Amino acid sequence: MKKIGFLSFGHWTPAEGSMVRTASDALLQSIELAVAAEEVGADGAYFRVHHFARQLASPFPLLAAAAARTSRIELGTAVIDMRYENPLYMAEDAGAADLISARRLQLGISRGSPEQVIDGYRYFGYVPADGTSDADMAREHTAVFLDVLGGEGFAQPNPRPMFPNPPGLLRVEPHSPGLRDRIWWGAGTRATAEWTAQQGMNLMSSTLLTEDTGVPFHQLQAEQIQRFRSAWTEAGHEREPRVSVSRSIFPIVSDLDRRLFWRDTHSTDQVGFLEGGNARFGKTYAGEPDKLIAELAEDEAVAAADTLLLTVPNQLGVDYNAHVIESVVTELAPALGWR
Repeated sequence: MKKIGFLSFGHWTPAEGSMVRTASDALLQSIELAVAAEEVGADGAYFRVHHFARQLASPFPLLAAAAARTSRIELGTAVIDMRYENPLYMAEDAGAADLISARRLQLGISRGSPEQVIDGYRYFGYVPADGTSDADMAREHTAVFLDVLGGEGFAQPNPRPMFPNPPGLLRVEPHSPGLRDRIWWGAGTRATAEWTAQQGMNLMSSTLLTEDTGVPFHQLQAEQIQRFRSAWTEAGHEREPRVSVSRSIFPIVSDLDRRLFWRDTHSTDQVGFLEGGNARFGKTYAGEPDKLIAELAEDEAVAAADTLLLTVPNQLGVDYNAHVIESVVTELAPALGWR
């Protein structure tokens, strides 16, 4: 069975027509959408992290709050920008949220994407070492984070502590066993997917790849997934990895659906220029259910992935997005053999 979740960027704006007008709206409605998604049979609630933006930013309070309101679905990020993170503090927050959720966290992390301010991570106190890049710094933070999640002690205990210590070196607490295996890397290229496998992280791939070979997006992404799995096997990891892809999918089953998404019924891939190189963006799937079933059956990357994240227009509100998720889960998924 293919797991199906939603991915929200958590936009909020007081603009006309927006049902998410404040940061409070974005946070509270994110929790309500996680509850609604569980009720309609979805498998996951994932949230994008952007700093200095009118979007969701600090993920762990949100994940913990959603965990307290749900009991079954996975709760995750897609993705946390590791350039901004203190790895030890992040391990504490992640461990606590994972224990609150009864080990349902699935944390997507990455180098991050273009942000709202120039070198925003510098305002958070992080500067790449001389001769290195911000991407190098993100990977350094990631290496520390993954190592700490392993649960081995590394800190010398105080010989005269306030409270008794267990024997040996101390680790970051709280520790949540198994969380290390539920870390995903948001890879934008085939080479990065191979690196992800070598590090023993799951692969998270979105509707954007920062390279272009001239083939359709879904085929390029399917090659990325194949390279990831081959590199995983070569690395000799014992467990089976997971792979997620993101898609914008809008079944048109009502007049409101048609008014909102008729312009996307003929969507195609787009090729653009991002951060100094070519990039390929995947198309939006919008149309009558029979049309979408036929189109999605031809999507090689969706077929190759075990997890599908539905990117939702969160500013349309909880009820509408729950309707979209339910349409995919109950109408499209069974016809495609995902359920």
